[in-house]
Amino acid sequence: MNKNDPKHQNAEDTIDLNVVDSIVSEIGKAPSDVIPILQAIQETYNYLPAEALQRVCEISDITPASITGIATFYSQFRLRPAGRYAIKVCIGTACHVMGGESIYEAFKQYLSIPEDDDTDSDRLFTVEKVACLGCCMLAPAVLIDDITYGFLRPDTVPQVLRDFLSAQTSGGEKRFASRKNDKLLRGEVRMCLCSSCIASGARAVYDTLGSEIQNLKLPVKLKTVGCTGMAYQTPLVTIAMQDGREFQYGRVKPEDVRTILLHHFQPVSLGRRSMAAVSHLLEKLYTDESWEPVTRYAIDTRNGPDACYSESQCHLVTEHNGTLDPLDLDEYIKQDGFQALKKCLNQLSPDEIIADIVTSGLRGRGGAGFPTGEKWNSVRAAEGDGKFIVCNGDEGDPGAFMDRMILESFPFRVIEGMIIASLALNVHEGFIYVRAEYPLANHRIRKALNICEDQNLLGERILGSDHNFRIKVVAGAGAFVCGEETALMAAIQGERGMPRLRPPYPAEKGLWGKPTLVNNVETYALVPWIIRNGSENFAQLGTAESKGTKTFALAGKIRRSGLIEVPMGTTLRQIVEDIGGGIPDNRKLKAIQVGGPSGGCVPDHLADTPVDYEDLTSAGAMMGSGGMVVLDETDCMVDIARYFMAFTQVESCGKCTFCRIGTKRMLEILDRLCTGQGKEGDIEALEHLAKWIQETSLCGLGKTAPNPVLTTLRYFREEYEAHIQGRCPAGKCKDMISYTITDECIGCTRCAQRCAAGAIEMHPYEKHEIDTEKCTRCGTCMQACPVKAVEVI
Repeated sequence: MNKNDPKHQNAEDTIDLNVVDSIVSEIGKAPSDVIPILQAIQETYNYLPAEALQRVCEISDITPASITGIATFYSQFRLRPAGRYAIKVCIGTACHVMGGESIYEAFKQYLSIPEDDDTDSDRLFTVEKVACLGCCMLAPAVLIDDITYGFLRPDTVPQVLRDFLSAQTSGGEKRFASRKNDKLLRGEVRMCLCSSCIASGARAVYDTLGSEIQNLKLPVKLKTVGCTGMAYQTPLVTIAMQDGREFQYGRVKPEDVRTILLHHFQPVSLGRRSMAAVSHLLEKLYTDESWEPVTRYAIDTRNGPDACYSESQCHLVTEHNGTLDPLDLDEYIKQDGFQALKKCLNQLSPDEIIADIVTSGLRGRGGAGFPTGEKWNSVRAAEGDGKFIVCNGDEGDPGAFMDRMILESFPFRVIEGMIIASLALNVHEGFIYVRAEYPLANHRIRKALNICEDQNLLGERILGSDHNFRIKVVAGAGAFVCGEETALMAAIQGERGMPRLRPPYPAEKGLWGKPTLVNNVETYALVPWIIRNGSENFAQLGTAESKGTKTFALAGKIRRSGLIEVPMGTTLRQIVEDIGGGIPDNRKLKAIQVGGPSGGCVPDHLADTPVDYEDLTSAGAMMGSGGMVVLDETDCMVDIARYFMAFTQVESCGKCTFCRIGTKRMLEILDRLCTGQGKEGDIEALEHLAKWIQETSLCGLGKTAPNPVLTTLRYFREEYEAHIQGRCPAGKCKDMISYTITDECIGCTRCAQRCAAGAIEMHPYEKHEIDTEKCTRCGTCMQACPVKAVEVI
């Protein structure tokens, strides 16, 4: 451990103010620079030391009041020392229903962190909850520093910590470069290394592929590609042969790599002895009866379940998924990348560009569904110089990860859409606001912007034209409310993310009082396809009022989770059953939660509802940004309502009394219901409060905050009534249930081995018992029992 590393300093150590001076010198001294400065200081020290903050005020135009306001508003910042490493436990919607709270408790218990603290005694780890990591298909998930782990169980917490610490002491992960002379290659091996794929183990498989390709001297190019969206098959390996054939292998492990490679490629330029060794290995692999054939990993996209997953989709935003290297500009251009921009520069006037967007019927994919062409026209017609373009990549909805995957897999597509918008509106400066919880998305979009500037696709006189345009990336600091456009603009300006009244709308008065276009990631990513393929072709997809396609983050109690893209009008049932493969473990569909905290829960009997703006709204939900979490019969709808109310109550900016206080009162009632202390009149009080919050809140967060409660009351009122009687029909609310082991127990000890709380003593071949005082009701014992001897009472 390097004692000179600022992160290893004790709280009482003197802060090196030269480091702070360097940060301010590099970033800037203006009031609008306060957020990136605080982010850089926290990145250095893992918290915001008082001495450092005082120094910032001394050498810049930033005031103490500004720093205090920012540091206490955004959840990313902390004012007390933290551990060397941050363990961020996701409690997003998918992680919540899959046991995220139990994972958080297991980390604190294993590290012996007191109830009122978040850091272990050695100050090595700080454990904290985060709203969403964007890895919903791998729920429950955690992020430790910059490494994501998925599919956690409470009993796997020690293994995860050992793996992380091992990675730190080994000096990091190896990287393998692709061969440069493509003429010698006889095929490609493709793998996605997006955040969710890495969390499922793709990095270890990728590194093993690199080692084996080098060791065996295979005529192969190892290539990083954008995500296919098939999260349920990761780590996914695609073999692309020189003759055009492709083979896919799902859930690959490092020990499977050599077999898969030798199944397709013959080593070249090996000496006689080496070739003999390879021949011997091949003979062993295909004659050893104990070895399962390589086809057990194979995916058939023409037949079977994977065909349903693929054939039901329509890829516009995710066009060429699984084949493009996210940061290979030449490859993007070969697949018609930036052809739309060239068409706009050479053939279309600004009015014609906007007319194409209007004709296409494209509506904003961020949630509200406002017509994109109409918004562009408003900004273009607005008076004043110095207009701005903003890409909203905040994606704060728990249960959503579309923007993350688009930014990680198709960054050039988003950039091209923004450049086209700037050309149509005669704008010269743009911003991309990205969640700080998405480190890989931040890295790739910044790298893609640098590549575009080097190739004259951004900057002065783009592609020899008279148009100038630059884009700056702004990392969010942790505030769901900044997904609202006026709050987002406040954050870009270095202010607290407080929404303001509209009108005036951003199109008239946005960033620094100038007309500003705000669209989300997916909206910009669709623009190049529309310009290149024709607005009429886009308009032919979807429904009369909702044109084109929509990406969804499909997660929760589903067999095949992942990023999907379907034509508007596809029904929820088609998505759940045809694409998602239905509910696992022979359980029944209970509801689909659509639209995040602003959305609602659509019950199983309305599963034939089309996914478009109007139909989802009439069902009590909303499109939102595209989060879709599937719930089964084991999920408690009162608990789901409490989860979302807890989220929106914490994330309320506090500006509106009814949002700030009303959501708190609603949460108090839901807390009582879920702990068996409900009383008559609670349901009516929830409905009364919900009405006032909807009618009096300033922004969309407050107006839609009651939606999850209202839809669960509308469709699952009997569950609320049962909770008032002290019963949780789903057996989910921990304060109203307990676990017991029946006489069916065979004494296999699996439950005792996996119990992270130590509530079950190990007695081989004897009936086990659960210590209810120690039991955290995480359900691990029930999942581990091979004879289903654990029951909920």
